[in-house]
Amino acid sequence: MKTIDMTELLSDAYDLADEINKSHEVQCYLNSQAELQEDAEAQKLIREFQKQKELYEETKRFGIFHPNYHEAKQKIEEVQTQLRNNLVIRQFLEAEERLDQLLYQISSTIAKSVSHQIHIPIPESSTPREQRRGMCQS
Repeated sequence: MKTIDMTELLSDAYDLADEINKSHEVQCYLNSQAELQEDAEAQKLIREFQKQKELYEETKRFGIFHPNYHEAKQKIEEVQTQLRNNLVIRQFLEAEERLDQLLYQISSTIAKSVSHQIHIPIPESSTPREQRRGMCQS
């Protein structure tokens, strides 16, 4: 059995990273990220969302007993709808999701090639949408 030294392994990892960075998914992600940063309306919506999220988080600590809980919840839902309806934001999120799926597939392939017994943790925030839909919601 041939053993591989750590330097060669790291070199191969950097080569893989270079190939990933050349991928269509990364290029789309970077382009949509740049468009997002340059779009004044999108940036305004993001700032508003962050502001409303802070207010909602503050009221959420006390739950329905906070006098502004329902108002804060309604406001954040309205801003979320505006975010989803913004074309530039939607395109960025879709590009981010495609890149997330690519990275998940690559890491899953590597883990499974080492051993099928390796548990591949899938954090909720980085789980591809198709897999999140099938997960039990608590």
